[in-house]
Amino acid sequence: MKKLQELLDRAKTWPAEAQDELVELGREIEGEVKGEYHATPEELRGIDRGLRAAKEGRFATPAQVKATFAKFRAP
Repeated sequence: MKKLQELLDRAKTWPAEAQDELVELGREIEGEVKGEYHATPEELRGIDRGLRAAKEGRFATPAQVKATFAKFRAP
């Protein structure tokens, strides 16, 4: 625990961006330890974009995917 406290004491002198990154990493580790996951705001925006794309039908159809793979597979 001493090493952790020393790191936290040093981190107080870091730039705000570095402190924010340390907080995010700590939250990720905490989620793993607790067995839970909380998406970041950036990840949530990505999820929202994907849901909108699906709702608007902007994904390839199975036939389009099959045709694309067929172009790159050896005969």
